[in-house]
Amino acid sequence: MRPKIPEPHTLATTIHPEPILQVAETFYSIQGESSHAGYPCFFIRLAGCNLRCAWCDSSYSYEEPATQMTVNRLLDQATAYPNALVEITGGEPLLQDNVYQLIDGLLAAGRKVLLETNGSISLARLDPRVVKIMDVKCPDSTMHDRMHPDNFRYLTPDDEVKFVIGSWTDYVWAKEMLDSLSKFSNAQILFAPVGGRVAGADLAAWILEDQLDVRLQLQLHRQLWPQKTRGV
Repeated sequence: MRPKIPEPHTLATTIHPEPILQVAETFYSIQGESSHAGYPCFFIRLAGCNLRCAWCDSSYSYEEPATQMTVNRLLDQATAYPNALVEITGGEPLLQDNVYQLIDGLLAAGRKVLLETNGSISLARLDPRVVKIMDVKCPDSTMHDRMHPDNFRYLTPDDEVKFVIGSWTDYVWAKEMLDSLSKFSNAQILFAPVGGRVAGADLAAWILEDQLDVRLQLQLHRQLWPQKTRGV
């Protein structure tokens, strides 16, 4: 008699009894972005992204093969750096459903968790203790129409909204967004220049000229390790 082939879900359960995540890289470094810049941080960069921003600086997270890691293994790695922040980033981390189990485990261990997201996927399921760093894509990214419409309602004063600005046109667009954004959210606002397209000094001058109530974000890790493109 021909042996019965297991159903796909049964086979998957047999091979991977623990929750699995597709991981691009993990590393310990200095947090280079957000209002938490400068603090030691353990990074978990998950693989895969549903957007293709024109200026993406982490395209390897969706172009290169991922490593399968269990949630428990990632939690174990984080325990090696007990005093560090933990940031989950990508790619787009919310594409993988098991990220919520990872977040639960980190919070249960008393860790401060940052999550960086491209804003296209609902934040409704995230534990409010997670510090959400949400991009609002500007026109130069070519992805500015992909924002999830309800996400601003889930942001708190501890969360951050980041505009990555690649041109004067992006800056004007972001500035015009501020008035409407203030009606829905009291999260902190970050303006960050795209490296090689807008000089940090120029963006600073525009912010000062217009007296905007936003925080200028420069990538600290790029200044510390200019020759490294990953692992920082």
